[in-house]
Amino acid sequence: MALTVDSKIKDLAKNEQANEICEKYGFDFSDKRSKMTYGMTLRALAAFPQTGCTPEKLAALNEELTAANLE
Repeated sequence: MALTVDSKIKDLAKNEQANEICEKYGFDFSDKRSKMTYGMTLRALAAFPQTGCTPEKLAALNEELTAANLE
């Protein structure tokens, strides 16, 4: 199954290319504290105002992940 913003953060974090794409949009999963979010989807995490992720930014991130066709 291709990685998207509806994928678990754990799956995105362990895929190097997906992790790089997420970092471009301000999501850094290398921090030890991020392990608390591994069971969440990226879409769920982005809903928290602390992330500063706008719907447009999330859509662009999803588009880039989808285009990369990562598994």
